[in-house]
Amino acid sequence: MEINKTNSSVFLKTAVLLLVFNRPNTTKLVFEKLRQIKPLRLYIASDGAREGHESEKVKVEEVRKITTSIDWPCQVKTLFRDKNLGCKKGVSSAITWFFEYEIQGIILEDDCLPHLDFFTFCEDLLERHINDERVLTITGNNFQNGNWRGDASYYFSKYNHCWGWATWKRAWEHYQGGIPFWSEWKNSNEWLKHTDDKIERRYWHDIFEKVQANKIDSWAYPWTASVWYKDGLTATSNVNLVSNIGFGEDATHTKSKKSKISKLPTSKIGKIRYPNKIERNIEADIYTFENVFKSRSLRFPYILIFIPYRVLNYFFLNIKNFFKNYLKK
Repeated sequence: MEINKTNSSVFLKTAVLLLVFNRPNTTKLVFEKLRQIKPLRLYIASDGAREGHESEKVKVEEVRKITTSIDWPCQVKTLFRDKNLGCKKGVSSAITWFFEYEIQGIILEDDCLPHLDFFTFCEDLLERHINDERVLTITGNNFQNGNWRGDASYYFSKYNHCWGWATWKRAWEHYQGGIPFWSEWKNSNEWLKHTDDKIERRYWHDIFEKVQANKIDSWAYPWTASVWYKDGLTATSNVNLVSNIGFGEDATHTKSKKSKISKLPTSKIGKIRYPNKIERNIEADIYTFENVFKSRSLRFPYILIFIPYRVLNYFFLNIKNFFKNYLKK
């Protein structure tokens, strides 16, 4: 970043892609952070409202108005869809569009609220690791609950958390939304080495099977599979730099407000110290799988406790959705 001494303004030199949709309240908060950091190049992508959702059209237009109210020197490009493409195609095509113009950049969604140090962190690491082929992403998300990994400001993980992240065009070129490589890769020694824990392997196997069968409307899971397939690493901040403030009923995936990773506090990272080696922190990844992906509930004897809970929760959600749809008629 560079300081304009005339008006003491901070201008972010790295381009930012802001992904928005129908959430004006969270969008206002995220956009205010951008107003403080003043990116010199801002890309705004918005999916179209869904058919039959008149109230959503109003919200989509309100969000677009918020994000184009720019009061600092800035080159702006917009990708405003007329039709709804859905989470997977809408986001992935927007990122591809972004990298038609940029070789690297920061990516934020409308419910991911960053600490200002997030931008400094991403900008620094984008330059430092621009030619490191094993490093495919940078994330401002930390779910280690205060456990500091290594002796640097960040460590390397296989988990590419995307609630505020950065990457390069060279990395995004590996993205394959339909993960066609999965059919062969899941039977390879490389896959066994990548997920040596049986519970973890089964967990991700089930998800990637659904992705390939087009049963999950998500760009993030195919991106994870694509990064893993290339044996890529994610530079992960040792403090949490981005808070997901979008948990709730109107969220696409993160619907539970009671989640332990909802609205996590952020903190300052300070002067960035670099790791001596580019190698995966296995201890941190084990902790992530156990605590973020709730692997304990998949292990004996906890699974005996959680099976009845999941069955009841399944029926509760279906009954709730039935009445919700019934009342709309």
